Amino acid sequence: QVQLVESGGGLVQAGGSLRLSCAASGRAFSSYTMGWFRQAPGKEREFVAGISWSSSSTYYGDSVKGRFTVSRDNAKNAVYLQMNKLKPEDTAVYYCAADPTGWSISSVAREYNYWGQGTQVTVSS
Repeated sequence: QVQLVESGGGLVQAGGSLRLSCAASGRAFSSYTMGWFRQAPGKEREFVAGISWSSSSTYYGDSVKGRFTVSRDNAKNAVYLQMNKLKPEDTAVYYCAADPTGWSISSVAREYNYWGQGTQVTVSS
């Protein structure tokens, strides 16, 4: 069982930056693929970024490529999402998710077994 807790959301002006953190419980965290998703009101949950267990591979959604960076620190049981050049369309609740299989980075939400409660990111124009 893994518990995930996101933090770092807030209100920021367009062009600004935020860094989200996800703290994970459980000894097996270092073997999990981790992902970030977001969901805006009235929209489906969208894949944002993912990182392999070893940090050797990362994968980004098209809408955030070149602006967002995902990283992890297995010693701290944490994964991060650095968000730069934020746009109003980035406004959403951001979720951290864990895939215990660790085989590859999936952009499909149902491939992730564990989810955090989400943190709100609001970008004003």
